[in-house]
Amino acid sequence: MGRNEERRGLWLGFAAYAMWGFFPLYWPLLKPAGAMEILANRMVWSLVAAVLLLTVQRKWAWIRPLLRQPKRLALVGLAAAVITVNWGMYIWGVNSGHVVETSLGYFINPLVTITFGVLILRERLRPAQWTAVGIGAAAVAVLTVGYGQLPWIALTLAFSFATYGLIKKQVGLGGLEGFATETAFLFLPALGYLFFLGSSGHSTFASHGPGHAALLALCGLVTAVPLVAFGAAAVRVPLTTMGLLQYLAPVFQFLLGIAVFHEYMPTARWIGFALVWAALAVLSFDGLRQARRTRRAELRSAAAAETVAATS
Repeated sequence: MGRNEERRGLWLGFAAYAMWGFFPLYWPLLKPAGAMEILANRMVWSLVAAVLLLTVQRKWAWIRPLLRQPKRLALVGLAAAVITVNWGMYIWGVNSGHVVETSLGYFINPLVTITFGVLILRERLRPAQWTAVGIGAAAVAVLTVGYGQLPWIALTLAFSFATYGLIKKQVGLGGLEGFATETAFLFLPALGYLFFLGSSGHSTFASHGPGHAALLALCGLVTAVPLVAFGAAAVRVPLTTMGLLQYLAPVFQFLLGIAVFHEYMPTARWIGFALVWAALAVLSFDGLRQARRTRRAELRSAAAAETVAATS
């Protein structure tokens, strides 16, 4: 792959994580709709967006083989349930004035993912990874003191997204295909809930003007576009680069929480966040070092293979 393609992938990755990072500016625009109504609209319109994108790309061949695999379909349904928890908590957290804590959830997420790797997949950690997990655990303890309780919004986001990633790893569907299938599972319950709100007079979709309805309908596109950009970036950019780019979204969310929403940050919370950032710095440094070692080993293997071929 050429340098132009990699540069394009870098910009696509930056765009994806920047869009995710600026989500806290979008959800408050949907008020007075509550978190559940926003979530249901996001589910319904996300499927519409996914179907449109699949139609444009003519990517339908994967559906029939998937329908013949009930175990895989069950895992997709489980992934849909888990991402519902994640989406709902995130929307509620942002619209309830907890933007900084939602950012914390996505800062902690890589540490939770590593912990899952050890506990569930029986992976062996390098010393630096153990150090990062230990610092992360200390950070949660400090933040518990700072908040006066467990940072449950952050922990719910981190654990639900790590669980979602674990299930997605087992399913093995592409980004857009997985997104379409998951939202297909969520579509009917979400649509039923919206009809219930409308029949009981509690829906804001039709009662607060066309602008409000359009913003709710845009939930699908707003959800799908960064996902497509991420998928395009992932095939063009090295995994280590994508690993570093993932921190952009919570950084933007954190800065919005401080600078735009003016959330209160006492000293204990600053210390907790500093510990989380230290853990991520250790993790990133170790990942880059390991990637360089792997690359050097691959080059040595390639050179050895060429030497054998030349002398045979």
